[in-house]
Amino acid sequence: MDNKSNSRRPIASRDSTWAKRLATYLAQKNVSPNFVSILSIAFAALAFAAFYLDPVSPQYHIAWMILAIAGIQLRLVMNLLDGMVAVEHNKKSAVGGLFNEVPDRIADTLIICGVYYEIQLLDYAIPLVYWAVILSITTAYIRTLGASLQCGHHFLGPMAKQHRMALLTVACVIGIFYPPVFYYAMIIMNIGLIITCYRRLVTVAAVLKAPSKP
Repeated sequence: MDNKSNSRRPIASRDSTWAKRLATYLAQKNVSPNFVSILSIAFAALAFAAFYLDPVSPQYHIAWMILAIAGIQLRLVMNLLDGMVAVEHNKKSAVGGLFNEVPDRIADTLIICGVYYEIQLLDYAIPLVYWAVILSITTAYIRTLGASLQCGHHFLGPMAKQHRMALLTVACVIGIFYPPVFYYAMIIMNIGLIITCYRRLVTVAAVLKAPSKP
């Protein structure tokens, strides 16, 4: 990861003691922030596997939901730590920008596609997952497009990355007792993603239209 400070997503846990200590430990062990970014894909794949295996082995349903929660949350932790190692510990690299964005898109896709296996027998399961993947990538595209147009990075919600992962984490908790919750979670995600894309586009347009400073 290789971000300038004004392009970093505002995350409260970045100032937490545990995050600072863990980032310091990784930096002292010379762990590359790019490697940490790749780990986010591995944890997203863990969540995907949990979702995939749940209908295959329903007798372990609670275990699969716990594993999915762990994969989702550890993916977010890796997303937090890669930036902290890169910026706070000065371990940026020339290709850090690529590792900042590409693994995120892959991780999002893995986790959202995994949810398909929880709702595959319900109507419109494929379109719900299909559009959630497309729209989640589109939100990131609009953000990076705004940055390329010198409008800055805008991490607006209501369905930014951390919101999507929070929604699915809550769905996993409720899903222990009520598995159909994933269907409603995907509907909420898609509606939220459409609103997010709109808000980000409007914000970038407003910055472009604003009179330039002397």
